[in-house]
Amino acid sequence: MLLDQHEAIYLRELVEEDAEALFTLRRNNRDFLQPFEPIRPDSFWTLEGQVKDIWNGITGADLDQSCVLGIFLKEPDLLIGRIALTAFARGVFQNANIGYFMAQDQNGKGYMTAAVRLSVEHAFRNLGLHRVQAGVMPRNLRSLRVLEKAGFRREGLAERYLQINGVWEDHVLLAVTAEEWPALE
Repeated sequence: MLLDQHEAIYLRELVEEDAEALFTLRRNNRDFLQPFEPIRPDSFWTLEGQVKDIWNGITGADLDQSCVLGIFLKEPDLLIGRIALTAFARGVFQNANIGYFMAQDQNGKGYMTAAVRLSVEHAFRNLGLHRVQAGVMPRNLRSLRVLEKAGFRREGLAERYLQINGVWEDHVLLAVTAEEWPALE
């Protein structure tokens, strides 16, 4: 699957052959991303750990539980981030969570907003989801801006919601539904 409606980036499912690029991306951006991530075991930060992460994404897609995509520059063809729709809740809910990260040197170029839009479009058009939601720490202003520019609305604040970098952090909750998605009108 390829999502390619943007002039500078495309999204596609990660495959095992992407493990080296994902390992390099994570290793090079570990210090930048750590304030926004859970504490992970040392094994995660290895090539084998990234192979396992990719296979977890493939398995999740096969089980209709998630959709994990790499964010790639078109020129040069380079993995610059990862975006995931996870924790699919089917039945009467038809919901997923969205989470993402991008290389520090690619921030501020509009790529993540584009990737979120492409992913949400895919969630509604192809995955049959009705709602996509996110949780963002209030101090992560860039991520809040990405989601709001992509069409998400704030729903509230969840106190001590997730353990990030060893601390229980509050998160602003945001969401968008299929009815609110402009491209579906």
